[in-house]
Amino acid sequence: MRKNQPGMSTIAAAVKVLAATVAFGVIGNAAAAADTTRVIVAFKPGSAASVKSAVHAAKGNIKHDIFGMDAMAIEVPLTALKGLQHNPNVAYVEEDVIRRPFASTTPSTGTPYLLGQKVPYGIKQVQADLLPDTYVANRKVCIIDSGIDRAHEDFVGSTTNMTGEYDAGTGNWYTDENSHGTHVAGTIAAVNNGVGVVGVNANKRIKLHIVKVFGKDGWAYSSSLASAANKCAAAGANVISMSLGGGASNLTEQNTFANLQSKGILNIAAAGNDGNTVVSYPAGYSSVMMVGAIDENRQWATFSQYNSQMELAGPGVAVVSTIPTNTGTEPALKVGTSTYAPGAITGSPVKTATAPLANFGLGDVVTTTMTGKVCLIQRGTVDFATKVGNCQKSGGVGAVIYNNVAGGFGATLGTTVTTIPSVTASDTEGAAMKNQLGQSTTVALKTSSYAALDGTSMATPAVSGVAALVWSYFPTCTGSQIRTSLIKSAMDLGTAGRDVKYGYGLVQARAAYDRIRTYGCGV
Repeated sequence: MRKNQPGMSTIAAAVKVLAATVAFGVIGNAAAAADTTRVIVAFKPGSAASVKSAVHAAKGNIKHDIFGMDAMAIEVPLTALKGLQHNPNVAYVEEDVIRRPFASTTPSTGTPYLLGQKVPYGIKQVQADLLPDTYVANRKVCIIDSGIDRAHEDFVGSTTNMTGEYDAGTGNWYTDENSHGTHVAGTIAAVNNGVGVVGVNANKRIKLHIVKVFGKDGWAYSSSLASAANKCAAAGANVISMSLGGGASNLTEQNTFANLQSKGILNIAAAGNDGNTVVSYPAGYSSVMMVGAIDENRQWATFSQYNSQMELAGPGVAVVSTIPTNTGTEPALKVGTSTYAPGAITGSPVKTATAPLANFGLGDVVTTTMTGKVCLIQRGTVDFATKVGNCQKSGGVGAVIYNNVAGGFGATLGTTVTTIPSVTASDTEGAAMKNQLGQSTTVALKTSSYAALDGTSMATPAVSGVAALVWSYFPTCTGSQIRTSLIKSAMDLGTAGRDVKYGYGLVQARAAYDRIRTYGCGV
């Protein structure tokens, strides 16, 4: 694990200026100017006023007072760093690194959400269906993310158990301009109410505390994360769930999560989505449980980062969950009397078309035979935008692109604008539809309050939800003991024993409960 230590010999070692710090804005703060940088200054107890005066004297700006710590984030001229480092009241100065959510920004390549309540595959995969959430009202999960759409239909009746933090930069905790936080929350707590989906704890009992660090832009600083984690603790959280991270360690964060662990809190964070061996933080701190992603077949997700810090795996591919009301889209496809489960094509207009189905081959040429038809197109040879565009130019009113290899898939039109609805289908669905040519076909893209996403961000709340569920039966256990019990009861995947892709394996709610009941906490 890489970490920055106080008292390093050079300014460059103590404060590395990231290009990202200059290039992007942050929630509630302007980006640092070219000759300034954003850093965390930790100071000795009782010396806040003195250090703040020194910052102002150095023509710096205080950007964030870190809640629960003798530290603050500041933007200061590069020339002033040396003076701050040598200030007798300053404990250390370090980079205020960036943290981002770890989820895809487009629907996954798996089967998208259909109308009617759905039990995501991950619920059964983690055994949440085998352990009732009868006692989970005694646990509180704190979600540090982009907020939550409290008015969503799948949280109705559970909002009395939701609390949160207002932030001047990101706004009200009960709104979500990014969608990420609502998706995470749904995996933990979507209600078993006959609509939408269900979460790991689906019966309106679990307590959620929401700390909003991301706005629409989807990124924040490590100083904001440290504050958020301390606010979780102040709110009485047992589990802190963080579907976020970044590639640099940070002493302020490290101290924060070590302190929270010592207080009995279980910290859980996403491994990252770059598909390499880089350790992301906060997941990489020893006081935080790192979570990687697997798919419906319990296979490692190729985007999931892998390294020796990996502890547990959770469902993270094509995970269907809640997003802010009517902010997503849902594809639909019916041919004759057959209803299919299509994949989404990003960029397709939200509309519906009904017409006879016609074979458009590879969709690589414009013809006059598709007028008033829905084009059935095989994947391959030319890109998706060209296929849909050629269908439209040929008079087609809708398009269905089926796979040329096994399985379903998602697609995008990129920057191409089309006026006809389009969806994808699997290879087997395509073969079936070739026997239905001429039949009335309806292809549609409708607004939706649900989405299927990929990411270690999706795996993390599954593990967090299971941790709270299991812990609720044994509330006298500490967070560290629950962590150990989850590890020892995990379903071993990959090579025998702990490995870099799966850690100790797939989290298992019932197996963890059985283990603690038999052997006790953390054994």
